[in-house]
Amino acid sequence: MRRILLALSVALAAWTLSLPAPGSIAPGFTQPARADQKDKRLPALFKRLKAAPDPDAAVLIESDIWKIWFETGDKDIDAMMGAGQTAMEGQDFQGALAAFNAIIKKRPDFAEGWNRRATLYYEMGEYGKSLADIAQTLKLEPHHIGAISGMGLIDIQLEKFEDAEKAYLRVLAISPQDLGAQRNLDAVREIIKKKSI
Repeated sequence: MRRILLALSVALAAWTLSLPAPGSIAPGFTQPARADQKDKRLPALFKRLKAAPDPDAAVLIESDIWKIWFETGDKDIDAMMGAGQTAMEGQDFQGALAAFNAIIKKRPDFAEGWNRRATLYYEMGEYGKSLADIAQTLKLEPHHIGAISGMGLIDIQLEKFEDAEKAYLRVLAISPQDLGAQRNLDAVREIIKKKSI
């Protein structure tokens, strides 16, 4: 059980803390007027991610994808995103919620606004609200591996282990070299196996 909890804490850290700074640019790219999940660079990056030869290569490609997901071309949203992330990391959940609500109100088509609020709701233990925001994130960006991983974490918290297994398989279909998703999948399968005995 300790190993399972460790794997899950690593996954949560990946969902919340390893994200690029809002407004940062992927190496070799120029900032478009408006990028995010509709950016024309993403299909090629997802193709490269699926074919990544090893986990290190996958991490670099995922980093480029995250940077694009954060690009808005709107300094106000970038500032709100930074403020929300800082508030969330400082456990100021109400401050973070105000920032993410404002982003969603201003740009309801911006997937990362929904994903950030989903992450916040997860940390607040508001799993139903988090799942609703994950659903909206995935409606806007079906390949959002962070949101799908978050869904897996919530499924584990709710002891829906078979659903968690499906979530991590979905992540691995997009990013086969994702070590965090593989570890969580292994941990979930171990739980499912023990429950069936």
